[in-house]
Amino acid sequence: MRICSSVQLRQNARFLVFTFLLLCPPVLFSQNDRQPAPLTAAQVAARMEEKNQERARALGEFAGSRIYRMEYRGFSGNKDAEMTVEMSFLPPASKKFKVVSQSGSKLIIDHVFKKLLQSEQEAMDEENRRRTALTGENYEFALVREEQRSGGNCYVLSVTPRNRNKFLYQGTIWVNARDFAVTHIEAEPARSPSFWIKKTDIAHDYTKVGDFWLPARNRTVSQVRFGGHAILSIEYTSYKFVSGAAAHPGGVKTEPDPSAQPAVAGAMPLNRLPE
Repeated sequence: MRICSSVQLRQNARFLVFTFLLLCPPVLFSQNDRQPAPLTAAQVAARMEEKNQERARALGEFAGSRIYRMEYRGFSGNKDAEMTVEMSFLPPASKKFKVVSQSGSKLIIDHVFKKLLQSEQEAMDEENRRRTALTGENYEFALVREEQRSGGNCYVLSVTPRNRNKFLYQGTIWVNARDFAVTHIEAEPARSPSFWIKKTDIAHDYTKVGDFWLPARNRTVSQVRFGGHAILSIEYTSYKFVSGAAAHPGGVKTEPDPSAQPAVAGAMPLNRLPE
């Protein structure tokens, strides 16, 4: 039973990594100065794709910190772990990670947290970015409603993957009507890459830092097929742009907005257990 539990946890770990790649593609979001009139789902998706491409080109070098936490309750008992990581992004598509501290289950640290870091670096590959991008090539969009949130008015869209690629997801996204940036996601994988996972619920938030929307918190709850669950969370904090490196699409240099910093408490990750 202990051996089976170890295999199960490794399978769950692979599943979480794939979920992270689904919902955290390396495209980051910034603002548009004009408040648009109500649009159709196709128009919102087109504007979002257009602005994402602009912002990806404009994004400069920046750094931040992350706190990974995982709680596993299953056949082998309780396992918990935590790891703090410093991240630096170098344009156009490079990330470096430095582990600052780690504690708890070595199995989780090695087969979930470190695998997540490795897979995130691999996801920066151009082909992987194309396959996971939130575009009309990969998804169908439908307008559900408009909704007022703390960051302003949002278009709420349902997203349905055009194929059952394990890197895609289905669910609901909230798109800021001013910035055409995704601010919140509630979803589940298009298909489970692991036999051990019965159901996975994912929630992910972005926060505005200067003119850019960056990941704030991510929370993934996975139900294990034969009982138990795994909760993975990531808290993103302490964003800092390198001086002169982060520019608005119009050419205005961007500095972090202290009032928009991610909350230090209450992390919510966007991931899933690695294969």
